[in-house]
Amino acid sequence: MRRVIVPAAATTALLTSLLVAPPAVAEPPHAEPTQAEPTQDGPAQDAPTQGEPTQKVPVAEGYGGAVATVDLDASKAAIGVLNRGGNAMDAAVAAGAVLGVTEPYSSGLTGGGFMVYYDARRRRVFTVDGREKAPQAMTSTTLAGIPFEEGVTSGLSAGVPGTVAQWDLALRRFGTLSLKRALQPAIEVASKGFVVDQTFYNQTAQNVARFKDFTSTAKLYLPNGAPPPVGSVFKNPELADTYRELGRRGPSWLYGGQLGREIVATVKQPPVTPGSTRNVRPGLMELSDLRDYQALTREPTRIDFKGMQVYGMAPPSSGGSTVGEALNILEALPQVGVHEYLEASRLAFADRNKYVGDLPHVPLKELLSDGFAKERACLIGDRALPSPAAPGEPDGDYGSCATPSGTATATVEEGPETTHLVVADRWGNVVAYNLSIESTGGNGIVVPGRGVLLNNELTDFTFGPAPGDPNLPGPGKRPRSSMAPTLVFQHGRPVLAAGSPGGSTIITTVLQILVNRYEFGMNLPEALAAPRATQRNTPQTQAEQAFLDKYGAELKARGHDLVLNPEIGAATALEFLGRGKVQAVAEPVRRGGGSALVVRSGVCCKSGG
Repeated sequence: MRRVIVPAAATTALLTSLLVAPPAVAEPPHAEPTQAEPTQDGPAQDAPTQGEPTQKVPVAEGYGGAVATVDLDASKAAIGVLNRGGNAMDAAVAAGAVLGVTEPYSSGLTGGGFMVYYDARRRRVFTVDGREKAPQAMTSTTLAGIPFEEGVTSGLSAGVPGTVAQWDLALRRFGTLSLKRALQPAIEVASKGFVVDQTFYNQTAQNVARFKDFTSTAKLYLPNGAPPPVGSVFKNPELADTYRELGRRGPSWLYGGQLGREIVATVKQPPVTPGSTRNVRPGLMELSDLRDYQALTREPTRIDFKGMQVYGMAPPSSGGSTVGEALNILEALPQVGVHEYLEASRLAFADRNKYVGDLPHVPLKELLSDGFAKERACLIGDRALPSPAAPGEPDGDYGSCATPSGTATATVEEGPETTHLVVADRWGNVVAYNLSIESTGGNGIVVPGRGVLLNNELTDFTFGPAPGDPNLPGPGKRPRSSMAPTLVFQHGRPVLAAGSPGGSTIITTVLQILVNRYEFGMNLPEALAAPRATQRNTPQTQAEQAFLDKYGAELKARGHDLVLNPEIGAATALEFLGRGKVQAVAEPVRRGGGSALVVRSGVCCKSGG
């Protein structure tokens, strides 16, 4: 029998709710309730609403639908859509648009992202790729030799945005709302304003130096020359007008229209403050790059783990492949503890860095095969492997435990921001959605008059020179991402949805949540709140203080070099508890804590919940 080592911090509760009572998911279309058919003006009928919450709560349980985001306004927008008869995709887009207002340093309409979506009617998992693209003028050497920080704050780092195309495709394919209707909650929040919290203030404060160097950014985010104080109401009427016009004119207003022209002009001639000494490089984006952009549906990644199926995002995201490979490695081990979690992650990152990018022939099937996982798992012993560990050879020949001979590839630095949300509706549809503009504050440049920051996602490419690196830039190429929106199924039904921000720590955060939940026996709120560590095939393992306090001595004795990272990730998740009940979970503390809401708490509704 396989032995599991449970850390002292973990609960020993068994996963009874998952193994005994399957979660509620809608029956095929002939069953009640019937989902409203898509319309241009919204859901066919309204549902009663509950009293609006006034503060964040990190855990909520109930029926009829649920949401977890980092922000109360975004969660309220999603619940409002669900209450009015919209589905999970409608609610996810509405919440994402609100986050573009209230969490503008992590997301926005000029960014991109990934969705993993379970369609209960079709009983199938889909993914929607809205990742930004490089302009056609970008080559493998464009970023070579440029200091990373200089690349971040520049027009050169701005990728062709994918968020609006992703919203449009997601709503047309899976939603019931028009884009115009889905943007209404965000318009209201941008117009009326939101209360500045400590996180928003801190993120503004850390960007003061570069925000001052752009006239449009300083005007919006540094009123009176300083960050808006905590407790003040921050309004963004220009963004409200941008959303309003986008709703009226549709996505073509960005992808080739006037908004697109303004974005291109900003990228090519950033509005640098007179007298600034910052070297701001112009970008390469053209209007034709916007016209050519398309959001895409892709097949999800899938692995089997402990009798469950774990679905994730395929390349150009490395989230699904790296989380999946690490889980496979762990399942191949005779015992699992925090040491094994770190080592599995180290090896999976070694393979991710070597093989995964926006390329036509990523060996995804072999990277996620049980044979490859066993070959990698046999390298894990009592002591930490040296970093960087060499990649394996996913070639289909896995007969021995040979030491890999490949050359290790460094993990590319990624911005710590991004945001993640999860939504489920009364019909059983589920969305896990990562959206991003890359670094905190993107490239620091607000499009004049439009109230929105540009992304700096092209810094996710390897700067080079690095011959053979799968993540070198190229014309029209999408930079490799670590975003890892994840859905877990058992007996053909969803049991859990999770994801996080955090650059390349997204992968380890999602992996650790799953390990906490399914290996260490924690319940979902415990799995999110537990202290984190992240090993990404780097010489040092970063860890939060509580993790260092609990496991530091043990892991150092086994050869791990640990260093403090004050905060890793800001996850959101859902778990389906059976008989229609859903638990929504957000962070209790990280990034100021998150907001979990349900449509109805207490007893289950008579139909559909």
